[in-house]
Amino acid sequence: MSLNLYNTLTRSKDVFTPLRPDRVTVYVCGPTVYNHAHIGNARPAVVFDVLVRLLRTRHDRVIFARNVTDVDDKINAAAKATGQPISAITEKYATIYRSDMAALGVAAPDVEPHATAHIPQIIALIERLIASGHAYTAEGHVLFNVPAFAAYGKLSGRDRDDMIAGARVDVAPYKKDPADFVLWKPSTDDLPGWPSPWGRGRPGWHIECSAMIATHLGETIDIHGGGNDLIFPHHENELAQSACAHHGAPLAGVWMHNGFLTMDKEKMSKSLGNIVTVHELLTRAPGEAIRWALLSAHYRQPLDWSDDVLAQAKRTLDRFYLALDQVKGITATPTNAPNAMIAALDDDLNTPKAAAEIAALVKALNGATTDAEKARLKGEVLAAGKLLGILQQEPSQWLTAAAPDTNVDAGEIERLIAARIAARKAKDFKEADRIRDQIAAMGVVIEDRADGTRWRLAS
Repeated sequence: MSLNLYNTLTRSKDVFTPLRPDRVTVYVCGPTVYNHAHIGNARPAVVFDVLVRLLRTRHDRVIFARNVTDVDDKINAAAKATGQPISAITEKYATIYRSDMAALGVAAPDVEPHATAHIPQIIALIERLIASGHAYTAEGHVLFNVPAFAAYGKLSGRDRDDMIAGARVDVAPYKKDPADFVLWKPSTDDLPGWPSPWGRGRPGWHIECSAMIATHLGETIDIHGGGNDLIFPHHENELAQSACAHHGAPLAGVWMHNGFLTMDKEKMSKSLGNIVTVHELLTRAPGEAIRWALLSAHYRQPLDWSDDVLAQAKRTLDRFYLALDQVKGITATPTNAPNAMIAALDDDLNTPKAAAEIAALVKALNGATTDAEKARLKGEVLAAGKLLGILQQEPSQWLTAAAPDTNVDAGEIERLIAARIAARKAKDFKEADRIRDQIAAMGVVIEDRADGTRWRLAS
């Protein structure tokens, strides 16, 4: 089986072949740390976590980098608005981001470069662009000369007028061309800045990623990922400046972009105010349910986020964990994910199809009649789940865990269950029914099984 990935640059789904047989390099644009990440920000983190998990099943060495943008005008504005030092803002929200992503089952990257730790490399890259005639200085700024790169626009497929409009920047009088973009800009005394050949200043957003990629992964990497909103201008600009600084070497072999998250069919964004943060969602639902909801649609398609989508994800995982709980006394046969599961993900990370494969495995597990069959299917369910970052908890832990903002007292539930069992033994069925109703009113479902009474939160 071969891994096929849709490449934004070629507009086709191609067989993935790493540049070097001994390693695979992946870079995904990470957070700009000035506020809580919203659920749309979490989609690329989860999607590319699945990709990296898949790559690690077939390649011995996968180097995954996800950066932190810790110098940005939005950060400066947040610091000014709150009266806090810029470093306090960036450290706080970088820590929260890592914690939130970990709660969604996203593994930490192998490399997490911070923009502010790469100022010398950024300056050196800009100097190379100036020397090659692809950048110029103007009024304390350094700008990339877009007309000097004939392939500009190939990634986004935009024509020149669309690119100028889409850049969403003022056409400053010092620009040679309206499409030119900033590599370095001057800083006033109240803004972060570093000494440079062009005066005290700070880098533009695009050049940061190019410098960090070259420093940690090389001039050309295997896969560059991010959200659709980054195709232009961010990734278009990265591609251009990196190629020009590295004698035409492509920045990435494959460019991957996930679709938008919407709310009521409208793009979710901080500027529109129609967002829900991961931090808030984690007070209302398990991180694994949030992750499963994010994987419910193909990564390149839009996903309309709602409470119903999240509730459905939770109910699905409840069913999966209930099936595993039924065979808790049987040791799973160690195995790899089934071929059908791998084939689904090899088809450009088709997570809906992969989810259907897991559901089929769970159905088979529920219908298994021998211990050997149960052991085999349990192993396959767990291996398939691991590939998607789910089903790795103890079933009892999942089924009895309250949502973070609920007031369910597990000890009280156990006491009531014991009282109900005693009432049934005494043939006081009216009291037993009353206790069941009391438990149900607490948002808990109980199930009488051959091995005892189990309970879980109602979905």
